[in-house]
Amino acid sequence: MNSFHSSDSSEAYIALGANLGDREQTLYDAIQLLNNHPQIEVQRCSGMYDTAPVGYTDQPAFYNMVIRVSTGLQPLELLQTMLDIEHQLGRVRDIRWGPRTVDLDLLWMDDIQMDTERLQLPHPRMHERAFVLVPLHEIVEQQAPELYQLVTDSLQHVQDQDIQYVHACKLPFPSKLK
Repeated sequence: MNSFHSSDSSEAYIALGANLGDREQTLYDAIQLLNNHPQIEVQRCSGMYDTAPVGYTDQPAFYNMVIRVSTGLQPLELLQTMLDIEHQLGRVRDIRWGPRTVDLDLLWMDDIQMDTERLQLPHPRMHERAFVLVPLHEIVEQQAPELYQLVTDSLQHVQDQDIQYVHACKLPFPSKLK
């Protein structure tokens, strides 16, 4: 059982994507692995969306979603945990923006601004991508006013991107994942 107490924490939003294998199951496996971490508690998840690839387009369509977590980890620690989970779920980095079993991107964490070689916060391209903005809009709340405003303002600029709703999140919220 996860004994982490969210009062000692930061709020973070993570984008998830997959276009190889059982895309849906892989995304839910990633969410479960995040939630199993002693200092991460998944609080909300968006619906799942079928989306066209961006950048390198000669690949299968993606399933994408976004989750909100509460974490006691610092940004680089959270990033490393996410990279470890990608590796555990079979992620291989051959082609930039290429096919992948799973992709986890840290979008935003509290109001932290960070620009290092390993991590940029907020995510530098999230405002350009419907596959991030649409699911993020589902779960971002006005308690995060800067992020809420960014998402709301940016949605109008991605209307032409191909994104199709698949279904609501199948995980139980707000109770702890089992």
